[in-house]
Amino acid sequence: MPLFFSSAGIFINTNQVKAQSNSITIPGIIWMETDDLMERFLSKLGEGFDYTPNPDRLATRSTDLTTAEDVSRKWLTRHPNPRDSVEKQIIMVMDDMQDNQARGMGNVLPEDGRLMRMLAESLEAKHVVELGTANGYSAMWFCLALRATGGKLITHEIDPERIAMARENFQRAGVEDLVTLIEGDAHENIMKLKGPIDIVLLDAEKEGFCDYLEKLLPLVRKGGLIIAHDSSGEAHMMDDYFKTITENGDLETVFVDASRWGMCITRKMR
Repeated sequence: MPLFFSSAGIFINTNQVKAQSNSITIPGIIWMETDDLMERFLSKLGEGFDYTPNPDRLATRSTDLTTAEDVSRKWLTRHPNPRDSVEKQIIMVMDDMQDNQARGMGNVLPEDGRLMRMLAESLEAKHVVELGTANGYSAMWFCLALRATGGKLITHEIDPERIAMARENFQRAGVEDLVTLIEGDAHENIMKLKGPIDIVLLDAEKEGFCDYLEKLLPLVRKGGLIIAHDSSGEAHMMDDYFKTITENGDLETVFVDASRWGMCITRKMR
């Protein structure tokens, strides 16, 4: 009798197997398995076995998944504990921004911000460029890192109301000396930038990502990072960008979901 070795490590006599909904019945054994593995297993049995995953089970399974965002919000405070009085002031402003200004801003979530800060400090970033300031929340995360690295942030925004809000927030947090806010069309203004750039954060209109990348990549140092926000939450709008970075042999990319929105982190290898 033919045998099948399953991914669960069970030898099964396929002549004695029947498919029943979301389980496989073997004499004396009920083997429950995930739908994707079930489908692969039944495909091994050849024609005559039609398997349709139970949509109710799929829905239940997806909602039962624990995400990094869930774990982070269980174990971490929204913002880090301040290291000194200067950070305390920055974080107080960040708390207010999250409580009273977040709606409609499209900001990174705190989970994303923690990752950005860690990356900037780990790279000892001296020159960070941001596309899409909004009210300045993501810039605050970079400022926490740049205080330690001695670096500066250049951030770009075109919306006058957001520019005014960000400038006020930078003043309240006392980070004006760390941030240069460039007003106007970033597609034109980034042509004036000089390298080397350690980190680029793309958090503006998704259809502009490829143009930003083309213009800024030559300025990014070897080992530098290009971070594209919303790589999961708005992935359907970023196909052209994903194609561009994954077809470039000089780049290495990882997709990270610190929050539900996701970040596409690309390193310039050479």
